[in-house]
Amino acid sequence: MSQEEYRRATLPGHVDFELPVDDAAPRKINGNHPLNGREPRPAPPEEQRDAVDVWDQRVAKGLAFLRRRLTGAYPVDDFGFDADLTDSVFLPLLNRLYRDWFRTEVFDVENVPETGGGLLVGNHSGVLALDALMLSAALRDRHPADRHLRLLGADLVFRVPIMSELARKAGATVACNPDAERLMRTGELVGVFPEGFKGTGKLYADRYKLQRFGRGGFVSAALRTGTPIVPVGIVGAEEIYPMLADFKPLARLLGVPYFPVTPFFPWLGPLGLVPLPSKWMIQFCPPIPTAHLTEYADDPMVVYNLADQVRETIQATLHDLLAKRPDPFGL
Repeated sequence: MSQEEYRRATLPGHVDFELPVDDAAPRKINGNHPLNGREPRPAPPEEQRDAVDVWDQRVAKGLAFLRRRLTGAYPVDDFGFDADLTDSVFLPLLNRLYRDWFRTEVFDVENVPETGGGLLVGNHSGVLALDALMLSAALRDRHPADRHLRLLGADLVFRVPIMSELARKAGATVACNPDAERLMRTGELVGVFPEGFKGTGKLYADRYKLQRFGRGGFVSAALRTGTPIVPVGIVGAEEIYPMLADFKPLARLLGVPYFPVTPFFPWLGPLGLVPLPSKWMIQFCPPIPTAHLTEYADDPMVVYNLADQVRETIQATLHDLLAKRPDPFGL
């Protein structure tokens, strides 16, 4: 007796059958076989796969950043500028304010040179110098050449221990002509705010009214290096800390230029330092060439007239931007 005959004799209730085979249908195997009562597991949606890829990239970038920091494989220039730390840590944090909180719009960034030195001159406001930081973030985010902005800061910034180190690593340096000229001669973009503390410390009633530009030292630096001057108008910073008064006695006691009193500070303590979510706009104006005026770098009349031209350009730009933004806290 063959094995097949023996099996049929010992298992009388057994019935042999064969499933019809459809050559056109895909063959299912293992856990997806139709006889096991389970449907094939669907593929994850495209959005879920993209989210996983994004997190994988973030983790990989984070590990690469830590490896560079531990091995010292990152450059730092003579001014202390750490481009790796700026791009990996500082700018991602600033972008949260720049994009999500302030909803910044940028206009005519192509007016900034793609190569070579340049001097960006902006209006200053807002109690704290967030306008300088947002200008740096806007330039890095929107400029086709992804250029860094080397800010010129007041002496007070570099007298505070922790702030001084962070400012240096972010590319800032002391606001003096020798440093500015050296940066521009090496092809860097330099950012300056000639109003200084007069701009950041003015009352809310004087918002968007430019203060005096000083003696025009920034113009002399541009003339000596033949660097184009790009006026920049910034709208939005005036509303983040509406300054109602300046408590001068306390400012003198603390050794600071002013002590702001706003609707929320100092009444709410640290919560009063949270900036209001105003709508920001940044306009880059056409550059003003200076290469043909290098011999007049020490001429007070030329310096004054050029500084006044820059100031009038920025003031007119602010009026145009305010007309585009009727609601300070709108979309």
